[in-house]
Amino acid sequence: MKRLFLVGYMGCGKSTLGRKLARRLDVGFADTDALIEQREGASVAEIYELAGADYFRKAERAVLDELIASGRDTVVSTGGGLPVWSDNMARMNAAGTTVYLRRPVEQIVRRMSPYGRQKRPRLRGLSDDELVEFMRRDMADREPFYAQARWTIDCAGKTDAELVEWIMQNC
Repeated sequence: MKRLFLVGYMGCGKSTLGRKLARRLDVGFADTDALIEQREGASVAEIYELAGADYFRKAERAVLDELIASGRDTVVSTGGGLPVWSDNMARMNAAGTTVYLRRPVEQIVRRMSPYGRQKRPRLRGLSDDELVEFMRRDMADREPFYAQARWTIDCAGKTDAELVEWIMQNC
């Protein structure tokens, strides 16, 4: 297997599915946001606020490069913006199998807890209507990058168990 990279918009289920897949495949699991938070000793939101987006993207790239260089079989949950920055999508496609978890905006909004909204710097302070509009625009901007994944799964109407089975059978 080597590496399986899960890409998609924030809140689409990359970390949840990644953990489940790693357990089923009996391989390692890595969440790029969690690894950055561990190394930096700060949350993603704090890193954004204190050091800026460019610093965060560079930290993300460093984590991605380390995961690729490790050579270990790993399911990797990427941050929602990681595929958009630099040549990260091409790097992941060259180093393993990429899977785009596509969900409708409305479903992501329903899945996202108040804590999930608060921990994401770009969503803070948005009303429900503003959140939906922001996500629609942002997802449209990111779609060309996500669409470069080897596989795309429409997650609407599917359970986590169904998604895990599909990925295991097809990837």
